[in-house]
Amino acid sequence: MMKLGAQLYTLRNYLQNEKDFAFCMKEVAAMGYKTVQISGAGPLSPRFMRQVCDENGLSVVLTHIDGERLLRHTDEVIRDHEILGCEYIGIGSMPERYRTPEWVHHFAMDYRPVAREIKAAGKRFMYHHHNFEFEKFPGGRFIEILLDSFAPDEMGITLDTYWLAAAGVNPVEWVEKLKDRIPCVHLKDLTIHGWQATFAPVGEGNLNFPAILQKMKEVGTVQHMLVEQDTCEESPFVCLQKSHDNVRAMGYCD
Repeated sequence: MMKLGAQLYTLRNYLQNEKDFAFCMKEVAAMGYKTVQISGAGPLSPRFMRQVCDENGLSVVLTHIDGERLLRHTDEVIRDHEILGCEYIGIGSMPERYRTPEWVHHFAMDYRPVAREIKAAGKRFMYHHHNFEFEKFPGGRFIEILLDSFAPDEMGITLDTYWLAAAGVNPVEWVEKLKDRIPCVHLKDLTIHGWQATFAPVGEGNLNFPAILQKMKEVGTVQHMLVEQDTCEESPFVCLQKSHDNVRAMGYCD
């Protein structure tokens, strides 16, 4: 069964000091989550965060690390993840300079050695996509150029259900396409207010989550489902609880 976790970016405004981080981990555990992704937290030590997560029965399974830090201080980042007990080392978005047809290939040139160093340490480099990776460039879509540049064991993809839908592609189809690269998935729903697409608790928007989760089960490579909501109309704590309860009711997690 896939494990259900919380992407802490949802609570980023409440994670900027030790006291608040400790309070939030207690709340996340009380919601029923067993795993977390660390993203958007303040300058807290890996040892402190690991201690607090351990005290609350939470495992850190994925992170988002600043791309420049990962590139310049790979050894240090790997050591931090050893302390966290975290297997997957991710970046949250493509650094801006690589987002052009002229420079997209430079991403692999720069980060392939990083990915191989991470692999040698027994961990996996993860890339989190948005919708801009589905822009068509000469030679193919951005996402396809990126996938062709790294072997699956060099770079996984943190599949994001909201951004797939926002890109105009079918999340179910992309679970199949990326099945060799998606140990971690962001579960995010999309709803419409007037003309505007926005985020919603999982199960309360327009995405077909029963089909998405069934496909994830079928491909058998997804280990961690991480609930995230970039912006919340209600309290983000309320939204995380709603998403947790809705996903568990669908029956696809342990």
